[in-house]
Amino acid sequence: MNKSTSLNKPTSHEAITRQNEMRKRALQRRLRNLALQVAVFVLLMGSWQLFASLNWVDPFFFSSPKAILLQIIDWFQNGTSQGPLYIHFLVTFEETILSFVLGVILGVIAGYALGMSEVLSVIFGPYIQMLNALPRVVLAPIFILWLGLDMSSKVALGVTLTFFVVFFNAFQGVREVDRTLVNNALLLGANKKQLAFHVIVPSALTWILSSLHSSFGFALVGAVVGEFIGATKGLGFLISQAQGAFDTTGVFAAMVLLSITALAADWAVSRLEKRFIAWRHVAGLNHSDIT
Repeated sequence: MNKSTSLNKPTSHEAITRQNEMRKRALQRRLRNLALQVAVFVLLMGSWQLFASLNWVDPFFFSSPKAILLQIIDWFQNGTSQGPLYIHFLVTFEETILSFVLGVILGVIAGYALGMSEVLSVIFGPYIQMLNALPRVVLAPIFILWLGLDMSSKVALGVTLTFFVVFFNAFQGVREVDRTLVNNALLLGANKKQLAFHVIVPSALTWILSSLHSSFGFALVGAVVGEFIGATKGLGFLISQAQGAFDTTGVFAAMVLLSITALAADWAVSRLEKRFIAWRHVAGLNHSDIT
């Protein structure tokens, strides 16, 4: 016992040392990448500010990072001419979240249904391809005519933009499920519900989650474009008002706020993806739940 214990101690110590070294190298890589990202940002913004200060670019058309930052600070402190900034932000954020959630749910359901049924795929496939080929942004005026200037028209446009991104990934994910895994689950006595929740959906989850990054961006585009064409609140409405007043700084300031929102949402989706990918591996291997 003493010999085996003494032999195991160095091995355990070496494993811990290797883990610490791997964590250290991973931290160093993250810090290096962050430093490079910050350096690129400082270089771009510094060059832009320098060119604007020296009048190498016309500040009326291109503004400057300093003016944009001051505009955002002024909006936070004093609000916009159309009301407090947080109201516009909340309206756009709510429209984006509703568009994103509805588009994802409808896309996953439709992708699963057509992926599992050859008949539905043959019948509805050409129509989905035809609708996907349409430039759906041009539907914004139609939705405004149908649903008015309130939130529903922006959500409808966002759903049409989000749906197809999620649908095609869900459809392909269902089609790419390992048939051996499906057959083994059927041999274990899995019914349709168990097969869907324990085999097909976990296997297709990688495809579905990969579409969430771009689909949130499309939902945000739908909300902003709808507000830009016709609205009374929202960041898209601020851009439209600033453009009408030839306020380049206001346009860039609203775009910066939209970019920050998109980056925050992408980070949240990445965290969600890591959580559910781990769940997928556990669920895909847990055959005991199927019996």
